[in-house]
Amino acid sequence: MFDRIAVDHRIMGGVPCIAGTRIPVATVVSMVAEGMTVDRIVGDFPQVDAEGVRQALLFAAEAVRERELPLRDSA
Repeated sequence: MFDRIAVDHRIMGGVPCIAGTRIPVATVVSMVAEGMTVDRIVGDFPQVDAEGVRQALLFAAEAVRERELPLRDSA
């Protein structure tokens, strides 16, 4: 499912990265959150393709889904 994501303790201390790069999944997620398009990310980082960006977002969503996040009461 995540063949474009690598977790290797020898690379970036085991931080999930785009496979074959030292670009963390969190960096890609941050770029998207800041409004960068997939085309712009791929243009700025030619070693990353659109599928890598998509998998980074899915990987991050799965990671959040597996955790209980503390939420403030809105009242």
